[in-house]
Formats: sequence, structure tokens, C-alpha cells
Amino acid sequence: MPTPCSRLLLGLCALLATAGLGCKKSGGEASGDANAALRLGFFPNITHAQALVGHTEGLFAAEPGVGKLEVKQFNAGPSAMEALVSGSLDVSYVGTGPAINTYLKAGRELRIISGAVNGGAVLVTRNAKSAAELKGKKLGSPQIGNTQDIALRHWLKQQGLSVATDSGGDVQVVPLSNPDLLAQYIQGGLEGAWVPEPWGARMVAEGGGQILVDERDLWPDRRFPTTVLVTTKKVLETRRPQVLALLRVHTRLTERWRTEPEAFTTSVNTAFGKLTSKPLAPAILKDAFSRLEPSLDPVPSAMAEAARHAKELGYLPSDDISGLVDSSLLEEVRATAK
Repeated sequence: MPTPCSRLLLGLCALLATAGLGCKKSGGEASGDANAALRLGFFPNITHAQALVGHTEGLFAAEPGVGKLEVKQFNAGPSAMEALVSGSLDVSYVGTGPAINTYLKAGRELRIISGAVNGGAVLVTRNAKSAAELKGKKLGSPQIGNTQDIALRHWLKQQGLSVATDSGGDVQVVPLSNPDLLAQYIQGGLEGAWVPEPWGARMVAEGGGQILVDERDLWPDRRFPTTVLVTTKKVLETRRPQVLALLRVHTRLTERWRTEPEAFTTSVNTAFGKLTSKPLAPAILKDAFSRLEPSLDPVPSAMAEAARHAKELGYLPSDDISGLVDSSLLEEVRATAK
């Protein structure tokens, strides 16, 4: 009979297989033509803030050295990582969970070249004010094996609560897309969910929820990476100058966020509104950004810890992520900026 861990692993394998990652052992074929368009991926989420502003304001495309630029939007990490591994994408903003999974399951070809955003994940509940009060309840996460799903399951385990399976358990975990999590929560189908921003702020404002866990409180110095900038080893070998040029824009946007937080937040919402036709209400935007931190540091120690959590849950066969972070490009950008 499959164990809970084996069922989790099978579920993740099925997810990765759907995304085209499960059986791949190499990094796929990236374009070696330096004159070809550089293909950048991101999601229309505020946790991809630099990408939203850089794309909408045309800053990436205007940067000398980037050359032709093709921008692709994705709604989830596995599909973006499938494109990266298959060679139909060169660089992408993505969460740490899919980045770690792809590195360990697709031939260690992926490279994190910069951090982007820290923080911004919360467990929002309707009535429960403690872990004990979650027993027998139903909680949501964005996707089996994604960053927030791993965080939720690890936290439940720490609290002495088991995830419900066919043979019983304490808390049922339901994977749904972020919009569906919000809708189910508002309709009463879920006690709560572990979600990235702005979905946490929306659950509080639109669904009358409360933050039971701010994930920052679970990490040393309250710092953990939510979004990172990734590419592949092959892209770095063939198109490094273009990636460096794009990284220069990314670093300037990150600094702009630090020095002009209110103006940058407004720019993010303008970009978010253009892409989704639904800009966030000012109060929700302010609340969501209060838990986000711009950061070029991918916090490798936190990623190593997250990999250990995923391995303990049976999601990963190994937690050895040595070689995942390549800080050489960021160091080069910083050196030339002086």
C-alpha cells in the first residue's frame, strides 16, 4: 500500500510530468544564436514586481545589450520551468519551490542568478486562532509541491498535525489556483489557505480573514526568498551578455523599489492593472506590500532549508542544491555599476 510520502511523491511526479519535467535529464536546447530574441518569462503577480514594471514601462527592451526581447506570461512555476528546460525560454522570474524542483529533477542545469522578492506568504484562516483549532478543517494551497504547499505541510507537521489521507489524518489540504482559493474561501468551502500576496491581503479584506501565520516569522531574521530570477547553464554559456544586460535593469528596478517604495508600488499596480484589467484596491495593495521586501539576495541558506523541508515531505529525493546559485553575474553587474 502506498505510504503518504509515496503518494505525495507520485502526485508531484504527475505534476512534473504534466509540465514536461518529470522525465527530463538534461537542460534541453536553448537558442545559441546571440542575435535571437531573449525570451523572458514572468507571472502577473505582484511578487514578480520588477518584471511587471520592467516589462510594462519598456525598460527591459530599451536596455542596451538586451537586443530583441520576447516576453512570455505564465500562471504557474511548472509551466515556466518546462519552457526553460525545453529551451523555449531563456530567463524567468519564478518561485523558489519550482526552481529547486527543476534543478534537482532536470539535470542540475537551472541557475539562480539573483533574488527578486523576499516574504509575502501567509496562512489566512476564517475562525481558527491556533494550530489546534485547525484539526478537522480544510485548508488550501496553490499547487501540490509549490512553495506555499511545502511551507503549509511542513508547518502542520511541526504543529503535530497530520495531513489527511485515505486512511485518516487531521487537516485536509486542497490544491487550487490562487483565484479559486479566494473564491472557495469567500464561499465557505475552506477554513483558510497558505498563499502568496496579494491573495493573503485579499482573503483578509474581501473574506474577513485573519493572518494566523506570517511566514516571515518562521525564518531567521524574517527573511526567505519568494521570487528569484533564473536561467540555465547553457543560456549563460551562449547568451551571457544579454542576460547581464537584463540583470542590470533588474538591479535598478530593485533599487528603485527600495528608495521610492510608494511610487514603485503604484507603478506595480498600474502594470498589474494593465495585464489583468483588475488593479488592486489601494488598501489591499498597501497591506500586501507591507509583507514584501525587494532583495537581490536569493538567501541560499533559506533555500537549502526549504529543500530539506521538501525532502522530508517526500517531494524530493535529495536536498543537495549545491551549484544552484550563480552569483557571478550579479557581481559583474555591481562591479560595472561602480
